[in-house]
Amino acid sequence: MTLLPFLTAPLPVQVHIIAAVLALILGPVALYRRRRDRTHKVVGYVWVTAMTVLALGSFLIPSHFTPIGIGPLHGFAVLTLWSLWAGIKAAIARDIDRHEAILRSLYSNGLIIAGAFTFLPGRTLNQMLFGAPSHWGWLVIAGLLGLVAARVFLPRLRQSRMA
Repeated sequence: MTLLPFLTAPLPVQVHIIAAVLALILGPVALYRRRRDRTHKVVGYVWVTAMTVLALGSFLIPSHFTPIGIGPLHGFAVLTLWSLWAGIKAAIARDIDRHEAILRSLYSNGLIIAGAFTFLPGRTLNQMLFGAPSHWGWLVIAGLLGLVAARVFLPRLRQSRMA
């Protein structure tokens, strides 16, 4: 593991990674604490800010999948911005169940799924963890997507067995 790929990456990539790490760390504090108190609110504001910087900053990072520089991961950025808006709107309307569902889904599905693809060979996080463009990133991607799939489908299987 080395920080050199991060330190030599363009500024938008560095800001994007910092925002992502901050969102990954703060997410569980804001989203899964039992008490909805001032700490929840402050950490939530910081988390929403980190997610906004993460999403908006992604548009400064060109995709190599298309000639125009906008790729599939930019779709996650649009979905993230919409989810943040919808989640905040639900909180303002005091629809706490909807607020919670939207932001938890954004964290567990959006942040984790989009984050999984940052381990594609040649990307900065892949190089930081595994060295030169490594195919080990595919295992990380498969593992993270497997965890998300298990989280989504196992409860449904349990419910169908009970019915």
